[in-house]
Amino acid sequence: MRLAVAALVSSLALATACAAAVATGNTSLTSAAPAHEPILPIQAGDAYYTKAAEAVDTRIAQRGIKPAKNIILFIGDGMGISTITAARIYAGQSAGVDGESYRLAMETLPSSALSKTYSHDYQVADSAATATAMTAGLKTKSGFLGVSGAVNFGNCASVPGNEADTIFELAYRSGLATGVISTARITHATPGSTYAKVPHRNWEADSDMRGASSDTCKDIARQLIEGAASDFDVIMGGGRSKFLPKETQDPEYTDQTGDRADGRNLMEEWATKGGDRATFTDQAGFDAVNFDSDIKVLGLFEPSHMQYELDREQDTAGEPSLEAMTRAAITRLARNDEGFVLMVEGGRIDHAHHAGNAIRALEDTLAFDAAIAAALEMTNAEDTLIIVTADHSHTFTINGYPQRGNPILGLVTAGASAEGGSLGADGLPYTTLSYANGPGACRETGKDEEGKPIYDCKRYDLTGVDTMAPDFRQQSLVPLYSETHGGEDVAAFASGPGSMLISGVIEQNELFHVMGRAIGLIPAPATEE
Repeated sequence: MRLAVAALVSSLALATACAAAVATGNTSLTSAAPAHEPILPIQAGDAYYTKAAEAVDTRIAQRGIKPAKNIILFIGDGMGISTITAARIYAGQSAGVDGESYRLAMETLPSSALSKTYSHDYQVADSAATATAMTAGLKTKSGFLGVSGAVNFGNCASVPGNEADTIFELAYRSGLATGVISTARITHATPGSTYAKVPHRNWEADSDMRGASSDTCKDIARQLIEGAASDFDVIMGGGRSKFLPKETQDPEYTDQTGDRADGRNLMEEWATKGGDRATFTDQAGFDAVNFDSDIKVLGLFEPSHMQYELDREQDTAGEPSLEAMTRAAITRLARNDEGFVLMVEGGRIDHAHHAGNAIRALEDTLAFDAAIAAALEMTNAEDTLIIVTADHSHTFTINGYPQRGNPILGLVTAGASAEGGSLGADGLPYTTLSYANGPGACRETGKDEEGKPIYDCKRYDLTGVDTMAPDFRQQSLVPLYSETHGGEDVAAFASGPGSMLISGVIEQNELFHVMGRAIGLIPAPATEE
């Protein structure tokens, strides 16, 4: 029921947004874009950076560009094209309408492109390298955040001189409002790419650094508290254990403590850095904040990642939806007359796919889409560039020949004239959604004498199995404990000033250059006389 309502709300909000833009516009966000003094990022000499800058500059010369005042970068972590398609059908079917012809809010944005996601060293990349491409304009090695590919993995000494300025750091230095919200840990790869400079994405707390000197390299949570990100106006997501000492009990879960070995409570340190600030850890704390004020906020709603959308209402303390956080962030950031830059990540789409659990991936995709609809409603396409994309895809497939209207989470059915369902060559039914690899290849059939699980990795019979149950894992081909990313291009949708530059097939790091040029934070590439 919650899913169906969310789907309908998404479409209604989108209709409202379109009507408002055509009729009167949004009076709070319609002033002309201010002129910013462009800043040459420290990574401007990187070959990936210069090639992307030149590609975008060529398109600007051909098509022109209208200045943007605000930028919102939506990243659906792991939201490949098959995920978008399945979510579209799921949303429509949940709302009681035709799923195949349904439209998500993100699909209404007028510009679109395919974005190439490879990293400097991998055909199939991770979230750190791909997020860095979008936030800093260069491709780097998988596992790196905010540094170039010249850095050596896990080597602190190789970082100095190879850091990269992010669009968020440039915005902060130029006086714009800045915000980062995610359903993942705020120190995780995608949100971490807005501020962190590390040769190992897993260094989220000092206890995660495994022998690396915390005097030479700072962990990601510490970089947030001690760097420019400490003055970002809105920071909300999960991951508070990375900010709390091991001796400190979690404020929500009495059986858990923080992760930090240095004894520092970084949430408390952030709160004392000056100005009007608020920290909070649950729905009540979120509700108590007046976001229509100049307050800076740090909301960390879980020790690790936030709840999946399917499970969020079961959380006794409660935590806000991604849509609610997006509305709050825009309300707060729009108070800055200079404009703002905001990242909104649907981080748990990726995690559900890794678990081979399609229903949670689709539910989180629709929660992400509801946040996009909210942003379209609250902003004006005349001055706000909105980009919706993914960092990478997954091995998630839509297959077989199911009939039109067949439940997207169900078994593949035979034609209307046939009885029963379609069967594989092994005589067993199969689902429309599946994975090329992952935990769904095996099922636990018992325990051995030591109590360890016994797995059967042969394809098992789905007859009578509830394939729409929350914990059902779609079957996969290659058995892995965790399903992997996919390497195909992902979609990039856009609206607003600069959106016409997003078309065709683009390099992922060109998105940084589109944003930076549209909002005037980076200069055009230098040309030889």
